[in-house]
Amino acid sequence: MPDRDAPLFRRIADDLRASILSGELAPGARLPSENDLKDRYGTTRATVRKSLALLKADGLLISNQGKGVFVRPRPNVQFLTTGTNFRHRRDTGVANYNAEAIAQGLRAKQEILAVEIIPAPAEIAERLGVETGTPVILRRRRFFVNGEPMQNVDGYYPADRFADTPVAESSRIRGGVSRLIEDPEGPIKQRIVQFVEDLVIRMPTPKETEELAIPPGVPLARVFRSAHVASGEVVEVLDSRVPCDRHVFRYVIDVP
Repeated sequence: MPDRDAPLFRRIADDLRASILSGELAPGARLPSENDLKDRYGTTRATVRKSLALLKADGLLISNQGKGVFVRPRPNVQFLTTGTNFRHRRDTGVANYNAEAIAQGLRAKQEILAVEIIPAPAEIAERLGVETGTPVILRRRRFFVNGEPMQNVDGYYPADRFADTPVAESSRIRGGVSRLIEDPEGPIKQRIVQFVEDLVIRMPTPKETEELAIPPGVPLARVFRSAHVASGEVVEVLDSRVPCDRHVFRYVIDVP
């Protein structure tokens, strides 16, 4: 076990953590009983419990009453962001998130939680290039994979550009808002030429913990994604709250 100077419960936790991260203990695997672990490490059940509690706080283990302690399953969705797959998926009418999940053999679902006009919060107004308090349309959604909540996504759109369009309605938009933005008959009539993403990593709030079933000790990524059209205008800002234990993001950057 690593770090021989650390307390025994931490050394046990480090040893089990290494087995989990290496895949030796696979997601969903049942850990040996406390008695078996006690004997393996030559210690007491109390020490073993402290080790397991530490790994539960890290989001690596879960308890199933009467059945034991298990490696927490993590239905990760890997996101590959390129201009090519963005346009292909937009043209098929399948949302990018759903397409990524389906390609990995997972079941994806989106729920629209609310659609309303609100004053733009300062951090959204700055990205849209408008004054704080300017009316914006908020589309609030929750994404699920295999029945598990995966992220909350709030989309913000200038109300003066998207009023009286499907963006202001509480229903799905075929191909997503991006298809509407680029539609020659739509409200913007421009090609999206750039996405800019800002990531903030922090611990979740109690509400986020409950809504997204985030285990203790797991941080949350807040991802702001701004869509720029050919004129330079930002016409969409997505504010996504993503538990850090169930997503892998990959960006492909072509350098001329």
